[in-house]
Amino acid sequence: MKFRIPPLASDIIISIYAVITLYLRFKFEQNAIVSPMNSIVMGVCFVLIIWVFIKLKILNPNWFGLIKSKKAKS
Repeated sequence: MKFRIPPLASDIIISIYAVITLYLRFKFEQNAIVSPMNSIVMGVCFVLIIWVFIKLKILNPNWFGLIKSKKAKS
């Protein structure tokens, strides 16, 4: 049995994760001299973490109902 988080909870977790990671990136870049390439790589790594959780079906976002799911189109 796979561990799955409900769609609304997934949306909330992804939103909180995005805000926290942006805050941490801005805070880190303000305190340390970071090149633009390092900043881009750090951002891609943060996005990659969420992408993996979505692909593994641990997070099941429905994007707060803004995007229709594939099941609804059938």
